[in-house]
Amino acid sequence: MAMQTADPVLDLRDQRLIAALQCDGRLSAERAGHVLGLGPRTVHRRWQALMAEGACRVILRPSWPAAVGALLLRIRVLGTQRDALAAALAAREDIPFIDLSASGDEILAVSLTRPGSRDHLVFRELPATRAVTSVGADTVLHVFAEAADWRHDVLSADERAALSSTPGPEDTPGPGEAEPDPTDRAVLAALEDDARASAAAVAARTGRPESTVRRRLARLAAAGRLRTQAVADPRRLGLPVDANVMLRVAPDRLDAAGRALAAHPAVHGAFATTGTANLQAAVWMRDLEHLYRFVSQDLAGLGVEAVETVLIGHAYHRPGRGPRHRRPG
Repeated sequence: MAMQTADPVLDLRDQRLIAALQCDGRLSAERAGHVLGLGPRTVHRRWQALMAEGACRVILRPSWPAAVGALLLRIRVLGTQRDALAAALAAREDIPFIDLSASGDEILAVSLTRPGSRDHLVFRELPATRAVTSVGADTVLHVFAEAADWRHDVLSADERAALSSTPGPEDTPGPGEAEPDPTDRAVLAALEDDARASAAAVAARTGRPESTVRRRLARLAAAGRLRTQAVADPRRLGLPVDANVMLRVAPDRLDAAGRALAAHPAVHGAFATTGTANLQAAVWMRDLEHLYRFVSQDLAGLGVEAVETVLIGHAYHRPGRGPRHRRPG
């Protein structure tokens, strides 16, 4: 059983071009063309078209302060008020992800909060909202995989290696290294919603000389501070089925199960959590039959004791999608 999509699925060439940007969001058309066997002009033209039509967007990878944790929220709401409540949540800086269930009566969201704190949203604001019938909040204990880690499975391992520009351990900022100065922060802010902006465009946005911007971009990239994320529309990649899978796993199998999920090509988020379901995964699938195989076959042998699956009807709010993309702090 296939699910219909409003937008046509991209051809394999375009899907591979998006996957290349997942390896390095500031990848040059020349390098991508060399690895993928395409002309640089073709690569540049197709990237421009894909971004113009909303199939893909490259942003700076969201990063949150180390002291900030996350809650996975399940909010049951009267159907007539669901969209209004989702809009109110999307306006908050501490809610980067919002999904609306296909059943129409549930909002699933990620709330950034300090671990162990009595979150005002969960304990006061939502329960006091007349449209809300129940609120569940599970604390994320460990992240096995997050959305920025997901890679569309259309490139070979060798192609990914050739396209990637990941700083090694020696390039990762250490505790003794200086924090970004005002110019660095201005450059990063200018790239936040368009991480492929040229040095000239960043210079115009920041008022800094282009030569300074070029040096800062190179230094930030070498230090591992210029981390990009290619945000793609999964429906255009032939993955229209979006689902959250909540698992109860034996404690001694939890870590191995989480790592196995993180390695699965359909999983774009995997978290160990508090609550009855101690392992939760977000998946994109080709159709419902593939989702069934995932639940009935791929989860076998992981120590799973119970499974609950929630189909997502609409990915309402994501970093890099929509008019607002701001970081907390």
